[in-house]
Order: sequence, then C-alpha cells, then structure tokens
Amino acid sequence: MIRVANAPCSWGVLEFDDLEGEPLGHVQVLDEMRETGYAGTELGDWGFMPTDPAALSEVLAARELDLLGAFVPVAWSEPGKHAEADSLALRTAALMRDAGYSQAYVVLADDNGTDARRTSIAGRVTADDGWSLEQWKASAKAMDALALRIREETGLRSVFHHHAAGYVETPDEVTRLLELTDPDLLGLVLDMGHYTFGGGDPLEALTAFQSRIWHVHFKDCHPGMASRSRGEGWDYFKSVAEGVFCKLGEGMVDFPAILEALRRQEYDGWVVVEQDVLPGMGNPKACAQHNREYLEGLGL
Repeated sequence: MIRVANAPCSWGVLEFDDLEGEPLGHVQVLDEMRETGYAGTELGDWGFMPTDPAALSEVLAARELDLLGAFVPVAWSEPGKHAEADSLALRTAALMRDAGYSQAYVVLADDNGTDARRTSIAGRVTADDGWSLEQWKASAKAMDALALRIREETGLRSVFHHHAAGYVETPDEVTRLLELTDPDLLGLVLDMGHYTFGGGDPLEALTAFQSRIWHVHFKDCHPGMASRSRGEGWDYFKSVAEGVFCKLGEGMVDFPAILEALRRQEYDGWVVVEQDVLPGMGNPKACAQHNREYLEGLGL
C-alpha cells in the first residue's frame, strides 16, 4: 500500500545557507503536517528536529507520524569535503536507526545550490555543463563507498536524489549516475518536479529506472514559470521564489498517469509530497492541504 508523507522543505525548511526569511520550527511544521492528513515526514536538516533518538521518536509518535528518510548533501566534486559529509550521513543514519526507524533512507544528493555555474543555469543544463568522465567515476566511487559504510554501520539503505542546481539534474546525468553506481548499494529517489524541470519526462523515467527507484517524491513543475526561467535566465533560487514548483495538479506533471504506473509496477513505498518554497514564502499549510486533497481525489 502506498502511503503519503510530506517534507519540511514544503514549509521552507531548506538545506541552503544564507536564505532570507524566518524558518519555522519543527513543532509547527509537524503539527501542520499531521493536521493536513499526512502519515510521515522526512527529517529535514540536522538540528531541525531533535537529535536525541528518544526525543525524536517522542515528537513524531505524538503526532502519529512515521520517519522515512533524511536528505544529506555531499560536495562530490570536492574530495576534501567528503569526510565531513560522510560523518553527517553516518550520524544521521544512526539517529534514525536509534529512534526506531530502521527502514528510513539516507537520501544522498549533490551539494546543490553551492556551485555558482550550476545554480545559475538550473533548468537549462547542457552536456557541456557537466562532470568529466573522470569526475563521474570518482564521484560514483565515493557514493558507493558511503552507501556501503551506511549499510554496514547502521543497516540503513541509501538513495540518490537528483536535483536542480546540482551536478545530477538532467535525464542523461541521472542515467550516468545509475550506470556507474552499484544497484545493490544505491537506489534512486525519483523526484517528479526536479526531473521535469531538468528536461525529462518522469513517466518515462519510471519505466527506464524502475529497478532502481526505491523512493518517490511528488513535486509539480509549472510550465509557465519553467519557460520564463529558461527564457529570462533565472537562477535556481529565483525560479523557486517565482513558484516553479507549484501545487500538485497545477503544473505539467501527469500525476494520474504516474500513479497508474506505480500501481502497475506494484510500488509499495512512500510518496513524499514536496512543494519547495523559500522561508516565509506563501502559506505552506494551505498548500499542504490542497496537495493532500488533490491526491485523495486520485484515490491515494
């Protein structure tokens, strides 16, 4: 049975530094998440929720919310930063395990939004903007090594989140990632909105990457904002601020067809609703309510 969760990023709790706006606290976010009908959440940045396992379990259990994963960015292009990121990933995995969530995923990603060039061209990346073959091989080796450590030391599995403003954004880059990494160690979290904004068709991705898709994010992508972003040369943060990731059903992602495909494939994991907003932007609770009701209308 597919279950529906949301994530702190829908309330403007993002991994990026130096964003304007006041972030919300975890109590308000979790209360609103439960009040709008979701059954689970992802962890958010380290320190957003309690980092003591008992306290984390208590705050989630009080709202009858499951914990299904935690996003951990790694600057794969910069080996000198790997040790610190590996430490964070292992610490995060141990927290989730010790809090009683041994089925949660460590959601690895590039250190999105930190490379000026990739941030400035999000949504319009070409083949010339990516890693060299040597960089790909080194990054894939580091990904596999970290996923193996996480599994051996905590028992948790890892998935990779392709993401705009990082080095794994386009369909070709996702394909290369999966070709170079170990299918027993690293799965894919398919994010419908990021894949669409990156130039792909998530319905095609569901077929092409079926065996590697362990986790799913439901995010929509507004065609008008995506077109303006490309035509006017917006950077990633401008695109988010202008609403490129809109309410479910208001963009170009074909969620009815995607749900049909997931059911046909007998997918039984989580669907995580995400509507990325910047801190203080919009009305996250109202959007979360809309998105939950939209999925209920699709029988989810």
